[in-house]
Amino acid sequence: MWACDREARQFCMQKKPIMAVTGDETAATGDMPTYQIRAPTTALPQGVVMAASPGSLHSPQQLAEEATRKRELRLMKNREAAKECRRRKKEYVKCLESRVAVLEVQNKKLIEELETLKDICSPKTD
Repeated sequence: MWACDREARQFCMQKKPIMAVTGDETAATGDMPTYQIRAPTTALPQGVVMAASPGSLHSPQQLAEEATRKRELRLMKNREAAKECRRRKKEYVKCLESRVAVLEVQNKKLIEELETLKDICSPKTD
């Protein structure tokens, strides 16, 4: 196994799975996490009802600006991800090229050894 293959696999394995449910993850049985539902930390005074969510109080212009900002953020993240992907690919290709060089040298040595052994073992006819 080559070091570049191992490093590439280790890099890919670094990404951690994202859990959608949060809470206390204490394992009761040792293998299955249990989740505990907690009451919200902030509560409205009794009798007070929220009429609308805070996100619905924006004007159409604010919504458009927010959408533009989110798009720009997404594009920026995508550019960075693409840049990192290109960097990793370049590193991988360099690793493969060095592997090819090592294998070519090894192959040449083996061919020379084979020729030497053929010369030693074959009967000489003069």
